[in-house]
Amino acid sequence: MIRWETLLWFASYILVAIGLSAFGAHKIKVLYGYWRHRKQPPQPLSKFAELPLVTIQLPIFNEADVLDELMAAMSVLEYPKDRLQIQILDDSTDETAEIGEAHAEKLAALGFDVEYRHRTNRRGFKAGAMDEGMATAKGEFICIFDADFSPEPDYLLRTVHYFSDPKVGIVQARWGHRNRYFSLLTRLQAILLDGHLMLEQTSRSRWGEFCNFNGTAGLWRRATIEDAGGWKHDTLTEDLDLTYRAQLKGWRFVYLNEIVVAAELPPDMDGFKSQQHRWAKGSIQVCKKMLGQVWRSPAPLHTKLEATAQLGANFANLLTVTSLVLMYPVDFLPAHTWQKAVFVDLPVFLFATITVIAFYLTAQGAQTRWGWLKTIPYIPLFMALGIGMSINNGRAVIEALLGQESEFVRTPKYGVVDKVQASKKSFHYRAGKSVSLWIEILLVGYFGHLLWLAYGRQDWGSLPFLCLFFFGFLYVSAGSVFKRFSMAFFTAPKPPNDPAGQVEVVVV
Repeated sequence: MIRWETLLWFASYILVAIGLSAFGAHKIKVLYGYWRHRKQPPQPLSKFAELPLVTIQLPIFNEADVLDELMAAMSVLEYPKDRLQIQILDDSTDETAEIGEAHAEKLAALGFDVEYRHRTNRRGFKAGAMDEGMATAKGEFICIFDADFSPEPDYLLRTVHYFSDPKVGIVQARWGHRNRYFSLLTRLQAILLDGHLMLEQTSRSRWGEFCNFNGTAGLWRRATIEDAGGWKHDTLTEDLDLTYRAQLKGWRFVYLNEIVVAAELPPDMDGFKSQQHRWAKGSIQVCKKMLGQVWRSPAPLHTKLEATAQLGANFANLLTVTSLVLMYPVDFLPAHTWQKAVFVDLPVFLFATITVIAFYLTAQGAQTRWGWLKTIPYIPLFMALGIGMSINNGRAVIEALLGQESEFVRTPKYGVVDKVQASKKSFHYRAGKSVSLWIEILLVGYFGHLLWLAYGRQDWGSLPFLCLFFFGFLYVSAGSVFKRFSMAFFTAPKPPNDPAGQVEVVVV
């Protein structure tokens, strides 16, 4: 007879497995949407007879290492200077302020309409800087680039004409990764990000569902920002918040995965953790704030369901954390193992593993013809990294649910794309460590113990999954303890003539 403790553990495990399977099954829907619409790229309704006035906002904060490349990109934009305004919105507290002001003078000497704004407070952080910049912005359209983004010269000419449709409020280009091949960590980040950037954004946009502005490399109709209530800083993801408010007002979102803007991935583990914590916490804050409004809106049911999946995606981190607690008792139950295998392990394997693998392989295959094949060796590695980040991201979700406020922490940018550049850097911009690190270290020991027990019991079926957890937490914690460790394991150099670390989209 099964004891009640065993039954409780088993029931809890099944509930967690169902939840993880549901998140995995959602990937199937995204894949279907991508394949259905992949050959239907959006087209401008027409072209402006006279190019509109555009304001480019460049929000920066202590980013001296990447500012030169950003300003170089601004200086060669192929857009009439009399139709262009550049705002440098600088909250820096270090030498970046002097560099930014010097660049403003250089751009002005080249004939650009440049405004340099330096704040001595960070009220509202990035959202606050852009909101204050709106007071003197001249453009009918607002283009935003973070400090590590470098658009191609024809970026504005390729994107602005989509606003010839008066219903279009937001146009977003896809991020590229100039340092994709810098290290193992950046390679894995690129794989994980491309699932969202290549598949989710394309599927949602072309299906007419709610998308999210990615915070940079995009344009807004000024009237859209004003109609939606302007930039707010009550969440850590002001871009996601404003996008949802705008779309609930009826403004259309256009996503252009064919246009790629080069950017930098965090090359060190603490920077990656800081970025992921902000994104995870901010998305749950927006979920709390906006999901009710989404369901009360007249949007179609499939749009509401997809918005729920998008805003609630980071709850998967809590399920992963919960599975850490449940794994030991269930994996070593003395009986009923066949029931667990048939009713729990098999569905989880199919929906939460196979579909996720297919999802990320598709994202790589959509960019290069053999990209999916080259990504196969990385499958266990990016799965382990996702597991290893669950404590960091799960903590962010809990903080958001509890209403705990935190400062907007910008991800450190270093402007390095290869080993030679890295060897010359001091990496003085650093992201802080948190209590999550000590939990990750404890989990390394915990899963090492479980591996030893599984080996002793000859439970070969559990070993692959336990290895993923063990090496995931080992890699994430070691990357935090030893900064250079997370920047090691250099992979192949980026392809030639590929400034974004990307190649052209392949539609098959």
